This record gives sequence, structure tokens and C-alpha cells, in this order.
Amino acid sequence: MEIANIQGAIQTGKIQITDHADEEAQNDKYSYDEIFYSVLTGKIIEDYPDDKPYPSCLIYGITFKNEPVHSVWAYNEVTKWAVLVTVYRPDQAKWINWQRRRS
Repeated sequence: MEIANIQGAIQTGKIQITDHADEEAQNDKYSYDEIFYSVLTGKIIEDYPDDKPYPSCLIYGITFKNEPVHSVWAYNEVTKWAVLVTVYRPDQAKWINWQRRRS
């Protein structure tokens, strides 16, 4: 998956947000502007090509306050819409430099 596709969907407003992602954003006190910014300046750190109904990926980015954020996005190649599946503050005990899972 190409991050440019998700970034383009964000820039053109072709995004859907799952109820789960909305709850997680509220729980972690993320604004959508912050989440979108983290994707526009972020990078894909894991790909999930077999996810259904659309392939998805995990994106690492930073907030306006330079704090790490992870978000999972699915992308529909046909409609060019992106779906924010979930978002969360990564746990330092589970990630190396916020980008690689600890074994």
C-alpha cells in the first residue's frame, strides 16, 4: 500500500472513520486534525494486505506536540476512499522507536 493514496484521500476529504476509531481518538484525546497531520507527515510501518474488506496498514506519525501516534487505515483502490480503522498512543514497552514491535 502507498501512503500517498491515504494522504490524498485525507486531503480530498474522502475518509470514513469507524466508531471504534472515534472512541479511541476520544479516549486518547486526539483531534482529527492531529490524526490527519500524523498521517500527512508519517510513514507506513506495517502492511496488512490480506485485511478485509480492504487492505490496510499501520502508520506511525507524530502529533502537533511531537508525540507518537499509530493509526490503522484501510484503502479502497476502486473508490479512492480511506477508512480510519483505529488510532492509539503506542506503548513504549511494546515498540522500539515507536516503529518496530518488540519481540
